[in-house]
Amino acid sequence: MSRSVPKKVLVVVESINVDDSSGAKGRVALIKNLQRAGYELVVYHYSQKDIHLEGIRCIAIRENRKSLMFFLSRLERQLRHKLNVDLHKPLEERFGFSFTLFNDRNSILDTLRSSKEFNPDLILTLSQGGRFRPHHALLKIPEWHHKWIAYMHDPYPMHHYPKPFTWYEPGYAKKENFVKQISERAEFSAFPSLLLKEWMTRFYPNFSKTGIIIPHQIDPVPEKEINFPEYFNPAHFNLLHAGNLLGARNPKGLVKAFEEFLKKNPGAKGVAKLLFLGGHNKRVEKIARENENVYSSRSYISFKQVYQMQQAAAVNIILEAKADISPFLPGKFPHCVGAEKPILLLGPAKSEARRLLGYNYPYWAEIDEEEKISGLIENLYSKWKKSPNTFVLNRPDLQRYMSEEYLQEVLKLEHS
Repeated sequence: MSRSVPKKVLVVVESINVDDSSGAKGRVALIKNLQRAGYELVVYHYSQKDIHLEGIRCIAIRENRKSLMFFLSRLERQLRHKLNVDLHKPLEERFGFSFTLFNDRNSILDTLRSSKEFNPDLILTLSQGGRFRPHHALLKIPEWHHKWIAYMHDPYPMHHYPKPFTWYEPGYAKKENFVKQISERAEFSAFPSLLLKEWMTRFYPNFSKTGIIIPHQIDPVPEKEINFPEYFNPAHFNLLHAGNLLGARNPKGLVKAFEEFLKKNPGAKGVAKLLFLGGHNKRVEKIARENENVYSSRSYISFKQVYQMQQAAAVNIILEAKADISPFLPGKFPHCVGAEKPILLLGPAKSEARRLLGYNYPYWAEIDEEEKISGLIENLYSKWKKSPNTFVLNRPDLQRYMSEEYLQEVLKLEHS
C-alpha cells in the first residue's frame, strides 16, 4: 500500500512570539496545526528573537542594520523624538509606507533569496496588524507566486474597514495598490472568515477566484498544574473577557447589565464576577475599584495564564463593536470554543462569530442592549447554578472546523 508524502510548506511570518499579540497567537496555532496535518515545515520569522516551536524548524530573520533604509528610518525616528519634527505623514504620502517597513521587507527578502536547501510546494505568508511585511517581500519574488498563499487576516488598508473603524491613512492609494497586486499575483489568498473574504472581494474582485477560508485554529495547550491568581476562583460564576477593549469595543452596556443582574440576584454577589483580562483596560478600571464583583487587570497577563482561566471560566465573553457588520473572526474565538464553556457573544447582528455559532444561538445581543444582556446573564447563571459540571458549549462541529483535520481538507492534502 503506497503512502502519500506530506507536502513541504515554507511559512514566512511576522512573529511567533505568543506573548507579542493575539495575532501572533493565531499564527502559531495555524503553524502547529499545519504540522499536525502532515506538512513538512520550515518557518522564517521576524520576531527579532530566537524562538523555537517543538518539532518545527524555525529560522529567525535578522534586521539589516547596515542598510540605507535602516539609516533613514532611524533618522526619521530621531527627528520625531528629539526635535519634534514628524515626517511620518509626508513620507508615507509620498512612498506609501515607512522606511522601517521597507528595511524590514528587504531584510526578509534577502534572507529568503539566500535560502536554497528547502524547495517548498507551498509558501504561506502570515502577518499581523497593518504591516504585511512577508507579503511585501513575496511580491518581489515572482518565481514563487505560483505557489504563494497570501493570508489576509484583516481588511486592508484601513479605509476598507467597516464602520466605525474606517479611516484614510497617509499613502492610502499606494497601500490599496499593494493589496491589488497581492490579489492578482498570489496563486491563493486565504481568509480567517467567509464574511471577510466576501467583504474584501468588494474591493478586489480577484479574491473571489483565489480565496480560501482558513479559520483561526484551536491549539490545545498541554495541561499542567494550574496556579490561579487570587482574584480568580474556578468554582465561582466567572464571566471572562480576554483581550484589550480597543476603539469601539465599548464594555459599558455589559458592565451595566452585569450590575443590574446583581441587583436582581443579590445572592449571586458571593460567587459572580465579571473579569476583563489583557492590558490596561482604562474603561473599566474605575468601576472595578468601586465594585468588588468586577475585576480589570492593570498589567500584562501571560497567554498561558489567560488561557487557563478561559478553560476554567463559567462563561467566556466575545465583545465586538457596535456596527452593521463584523467580518472579523475574533482571535479569541477558537480559545473560547476549545474551552467548551458557553460563549456570551456581544456584537452586530451580522458577524462571522454569530454566523458560526448560528443565528439561533441563544446567548447573543448587541453591545448596548443592556436589558437583554442582563437577562442572558441571569439565564446563564441559573443554568450554571443548577448544574455547573454539565454547563458546556457542546459544539463539536466548531471544534472540527478549527482543527487540523478540517485544515487538511481545505488544503486538499492527501496524507495517510
